[in-house]
Amino acid sequence: MFTHAQEQMITPPFLKAGDTIAIVAPAGILKNRQATILKAKQLAESWGLHVVIGKNIYNKNNHFAGTDNERCKDFQDALDNDSIKAIWAARGGYGSVRILDALDFTNFKNNPKWIIGYSDITAFHNHVNNLGVQSLHAMMATSLEQKPEEIEKTITSFKAALFGDDISYSIKNSSYNRTLGKTSLEGELIGGNLAIQASMLGSKSQMHTDNKILFIEEIGEYKYAIDRMLQSLKRAGYFKNLSAVVIGDMSLIKKNSTKWGSSIEQLILDVVPKNIPVIFNFPAGHEADNRALIFGRTLKINITKETSIFSFY
Repeated sequence: MFTHAQEQMITPPFLKAGDTIAIVAPAGILKNRQATILKAKQLAESWGLHVVIGKNIYNKNNHFAGTDNERCKDFQDALDNDSIKAIWAARGGYGSVRILDALDFTNFKNNPKWIIGYSDITAFHNHVNNLGVQSLHAMMATSLEQKPEEIEKTITSFKAALFGDDISYSIKNSSYNRTLGKTSLEGELIGGNLAIQASMLGSKSQMHTDNKILFIEEIGEYKYAIDRMLQSLKRAGYFKNLSAVVIGDMSLIKKNSTKWGSSIEQLILDVVPKNIPVIFNFPAGHEADNRALIFGRTLKINITKETSIFSFY
């Protein structure tokens, strides 16, 4: 069995025209979103891919897209079908963790494939990265509900990552960046949504962070809640031997009746140990510009005066 300490992460086969991708809903309900799923299907087909839609994708069970068993079955079917080369989450919301331990990843480990999504799909990223397989933090089907002109880079970066093209991003530096005088940072990229990462603590899906670059994004939380979750990661040793932290979008932060007293950037800098570089404003998370990231792959960040260049290899 693959363990994190043994060897380099496995890269699933990149897609090519003629391959098949499955769209499934492992978490939140897809209410009145048939047109959105059709649009996602048409996008994948425009790239020469075949598309399989999960049998239970439009099921309803209160908050969820069907019962835990129904959502689990769709995901398991996609894991076990060797003709399916990637599993694309229709949306996040909440619910992935409820089916994680019921899934059998035996065939997946023997025949790895790309698992794609962000937000609640972080549960899958953390889990399969611990199994030694890379995954793709990228747009979901519901991302296509944004204005087309606002998601051009989101779509092009997703396609590039999925088909194995080189991806490199030039990002304007934030005045909050803490580089410690370094001009280059390097490490295997892991992470995802902060709340989901915190919810993985103490389980077999808790990540191994030594010498890695940790990516974090979040939406709809109070600053005190963000601090609490970061403190939880810190107490669990997440920041102890990190190469760096990359902060994505911190969206729709709620206002508390008692003011926190600092910016979200300063809050993060206060928690992350002072010997760990922190790079802000990477465009990934719950905004229209949501660039694809390959978790489990080596990321190199070259830092110049004005910009930072993010490249995978």
